[in-house]
This record gives sequence, structure tokens and C-alpha cells, in this order.
Amino acid sequence: MAFGSFSQNEDDTPMAEINVTPLVDVMLVLLIVFMITMPVLTHSIPLQLPVAREEKTDEIKPQKPVRLAISPNGEYFLDEKQVSLDELKSVLQQQRTNNPDLILAIAADKGVAYESVADALQTAQQAGISKIGFETEIKQ
Repeated sequence: MAFGSFSQNEDDTPMAEINVTPLVDVMLVLLIVFMITMPVLTHSIPLQLPVAREEKTDEIKPQKPVRLAISPNGEYFLDEKQVSLDELKSVLQQQRTNNPDLILAIAADKGVAYESVADALQTAQQAGISKIGFETEIKQ
């Protein structure tokens, strides 16, 4: 296999053409890879997203959330009043009947066991509250 040119004058000048065959091979492989992986990347999960309503911002008054604090030893404080899980459920149900858009803000200590937070979330769910947030501190 000769890499020189077959011109009439046999001077030793290098060939000035680029061999594009390897480039075409690589591009075809990349094309096939992208054709195979694209359907995987566009796989969607069926979600029911909330629908936004158009309302005037002047008339909307922000709601004050009900604050549930959980101490490091697992005690529950609803608006700074100590309650048990059973009392918490009944109070949240009563407040939800008064206000169907009740917002619950949970402030749990860093050292609280996960079980205490999970019990509070389950109690709020049983009370019919769907708007739940967690309070955090902002690092400065």
C-alpha cells in the first residue's frame, strides 16, 4: 500500500489530502449510540402536577402556618404548647375543619430520631393535611 501520489513527476512531496474514512467511522458509531440512548433519556414519569391559578397578588394574604416543633427527646410542641400524638391529631383535624388550606411547618431538632418525624408526618396525613413544610436555619 503506497501513501504517495501517483503523479507523472516523481518528486518526493507529501500528499496533501486527509484520509476521512476513520472520521466517518467514528461519526457513524456516535450516531448509532445517540440513536439508542435518546429514547432512554426521554423516558418520562407520569406525574399529576398542580395547576397554577391566576390571582391578583394584592388580594392574597399569606397564611401563617401552624408550627410543630419536635424536641431532641421526641416531645411535640404545637404552637409552643406540648401535645401528645393523639392530641396532635385531634387538634390538627379541628384546625383543618376551620381552615381547609392549613399549612403545617415542622421544626425538628437536628438530633431528633427519624421515627419521631415520621410519626408526626403520619399524624398530619391522617388529619388530612397535605401542605407540610420543614423549617431550617440559614447558614451565614
